[in-house]
Amino acid sequence: MKRKLNVVDYIIIIFLLLLTFSCLVPILNTLAMSFSDKTSAALGKVTFLPVNFTTAAYQEMFQDNRFFTAFGVSVFRVLLGTSLNLIFSIFMAYPLSKSKKEFGCRNIYMWILVFTMMFNGGLVPTFLVINQLQLIDTIWALVLPGAVNVFNTIILMNFYKGIPSALEEAARVDGAGPWTILLRVIIPLAKPSIATIALFAIVNHWNAFFDGKIYINTPAKQPLQTYIQALTVQLSPQAMANMTPDEIIRKMEVSNITFNSAKAFVSMIPILAIYPFLQKYFVTGIVMGAVKE
Repeated sequence: MKRKLNVVDYIIIIFLLLLTFSCLVPILNTLAMSFSDKTSAALGKVTFLPVNFTTAAYQEMFQDNRFFTAFGVSVFRVLLGTSLNLIFSIFMAYPLSKSKKEFGCRNIYMWILVFTMMFNGGLVPTFLVINQLQLIDTIWALVLPGAVNVFNTIILMNFYKGIPSALEEAARVDGAGPWTILLRVIIPLAKPSIATIALFAIVNHWNAFFDGKIYINTPAKQPLQTYIQALTVQLSPQAMANMTPDEIIRKMEVSNITFNSAKAFVSMIPILAIYPFLQKYFVTGIVMGAVKE
C-alpha cells in the first residue's frame, strides 16, 4: 500500500527540485554561452539558450592537435592514478580496520595518517622532493604525490569494520589466510565503497591542473585541464600576420568568455558520462560502516 504524501513530503520535494535546478543553472548557462557569439556573451544576453548560435569556440579549441594529445594524457593519468589510489587504499584500510589486539601498531599508523590530513610540507618542499626523485616532466609526478589518499582510506576502513567478523572466522576455519580473506571475501563485499573512492579519485585526477603547470615542462605531456586552462584567444598583430583570412575570421568570432565556457563544458563531459554508472554505489559506499553500535 502506497503512503500518501503529506505537507512535509511536498516541502522536501520542492526543496530538492530547487536544489537540482540551482545545480543545473550554471551548467546550462555555460553550455549556452559556449554556443553563443561573442557580442551576445559580452552584453550578458545569454541565459539558458544560445544567442546567435555558433560553434566557433569549439572549432577554435579542436583545431589544435594538442587538445587530443592532452586528452590522451589525462585519460592515462586517470587510469594510472585511480589504479594506484585503489590499490593503496584497499590494502592499507584492511589492517587498519582491525583492533589494536589484532594489529598492534594500528594507533601509530592512524595518528600518522590523520597528521598528514591536517599538515603537509608545502609547495616548495614537495617540488624539491619530486625534483630530487627525478620525476619532473613525467606522468609519475602527477600520480605518485597523491597515491595514498587518507580520506578514501578512512572511508574504506570504516566499511571494512561494518563487515561481520563471522565471515572472516568462517573463512579461517576453511583454511583461508589473510590474503585470501581480503581478496575473496572482503573486497567483493566492499564494492560499493570501492566504487565510491574510485569516483573520488577519477574526479580528482581529471580536474587537476595545477600540478601539471608545476611539474610538467613539455607541452605534449601536459594533461587536458592544464592545457585548456592556458588557452586564450590571441589576436596580436604578430599572430595575425601568420594567419589565413579564414583563420582571422574564425578568431574574430570567438571571445575569452565563449572560449572559456567551451573549455569548461568539454572538461565536464567525461565526468558527467562516468558518474551515472557509479552513482548507485555512492550513498551506500559513504554511509555503510559509518554507524557503529
